[in-house]
Amino acid sequence: MAFHFIRAAATGAAFALCAAGGAHAAVNLPALKIDKTQTTVSGLSAGGFMAVQLHVAYSATFAKGVGVVAGGPFYCAEGSIVNATGRCMASPAGIPTSTLVSTTNTWASQGAIDPVANLQNSRVYLFSGTLDSVVKTGVMDALRTYYGSFVPAANVVYKKDIAAEHAMVTDDYGNACSTKGAPYISNCNFDLAGAMLQHLYGPLNARTSATLPAGNFVEFNQGPFITNHGMATTGWAYIPQACQAGGSATCKLHVVLHGCKQNISDVQQQYVRNTGYNRWAETNNIVMLYPQTSTAATNSCFDWWGYDSANYAKKSGPQMAAIKAMVDQISSGGGTTNPPDPVLPAPTGVSTSGATASSMTIGWNAVAGAASYNVYRNGNKTNALPVTATSFTDTGLAASTTFSWTVRAADANGTEGTASAPASGTTLAASGGGTGTCTTASNYAHTLAGRAYAYLGFAYALGSNEGMGWWNVFTTTTLKQTGPNYYVVGTCP
Repeated sequence: MAFHFIRAAATGAAFALCAAGGAHAAVNLPALKIDKTQTTVSGLSAGGFMAVQLHVAYSATFAKGVGVVAGGPFYCAEGSIVNATGRCMASPAGIPTSTLVSTTNTWASQGAIDPVANLQNSRVYLFSGTLDSVVKTGVMDALRTYYGSFVPAANVVYKKDIAAEHAMVTDDYGNACSTKGAPYISNCNFDLAGAMLQHLYGPLNARTSATLPAGNFVEFNQGPFITNHGMATTGWAYIPQACQAGGSATCKLHVVLHGCKQNISDVQQQYVRNTGYNRWAETNNIVMLYPQTSTAATNSCFDWWGYDSANYAKKSGPQMAAIKAMVDQISSGGGTTNPPDPVLPAPTGVSTSGATASSMTIGWNAVAGAASYNVYRNGNKTNALPVTATSFTDTGLAASTTFSWTVRAADANGTEGTASAPASGTTLAASGGGTGTCTTASNYAHTLAGRAYAYLGFAYALGSNEGMGWWNVFTTTTLKQTGPNYYVVGTCP
């Protein structure tokens, strides 16, 4: 499946369908006993970008983790096909990672995506082939940097030492490892699906070597969740016998997203059956959900640059909401639904001090049994990584503005306790009556320098989110920096 299919149609013959099994009429997606705290997602290429979108936007659902093969940072394309085929594939030096992190935090504060605090305990598995000529390794490097703002380094595995072209990698099926071509599955003598699942879930039982039961493959109707929007009328799932309706086991759920030119119409059931996931599913009671695009989708890709909706990366994106609804339906048959109740008490003595025009220090009393703390400003977590001290300096604030902070203690597993009483504080006026460092440049240059970000063709100042007009090289704006990563539209004396 390769992203070059964004530019051109596929050529060459398709591989023969292997282990296709008998034909069955599509059924409605069943309600199964799923432990909702064990839901994860992974994807390749367009599916990799989509997996990141789901992981970040629906972080309350996919808090357990994500696997990404040849994908890139959240909202990398910023709604632009030029960005998608350029910086997000071939020219990764142009990816504005800090801007994408800022957009993530802004959308979370607005409720367009789930709170980023949910990502703190996620596990992330990244893979990039050294020969990948479609999504360059530098794009995955940028994704690793992006996740560094939200996920502890110890929770991230990044494998990029296999000479693989653009493909899902297995140890027993597909093209030669250095080949780029349909079905975009390559035998590189490495079980990528297994490595990914074992990082996300921890130690697992060995995968089965037996032929998988044909009845465990289920074609289901996608119509109840979405009509059109580039999605097929049916999708697929692999449901181990113990996990099927009426079974005794409470199971895990993993969502698998194919890449461009890799849906059922393009490669038949090869991605559903031959990418290595199901053999691990069978012995570990993991339900595998394989949503499918249609041939009406641009080159059968999931929407990661806005071909279907301007809200493609938000919870309101049609394909995003549809996959989330599928997850909700298949997980609705019982099982664990909520994490344990908080056991740590609320921190006391929360106070603010040391105000500047762009920062504030928050302090509190230690909580017995706490391994770390999280600080929330106006309801949104501000610290990227756990705070182990009893104070934290919040930066990038607007001058002359009142904010409210609360603090939660967390145990060794990252489970948070009760929120503290709020403490308010007001930042100082900008020094010199509003003076600051000013830069006058094109809106395009501002975004490249990280002083602004682009959204739907318009530029916005980083931090303040003030509108700057069209995002291009012809519109010139003066930005004044009033704090770390905080800019306003204005002039300097």
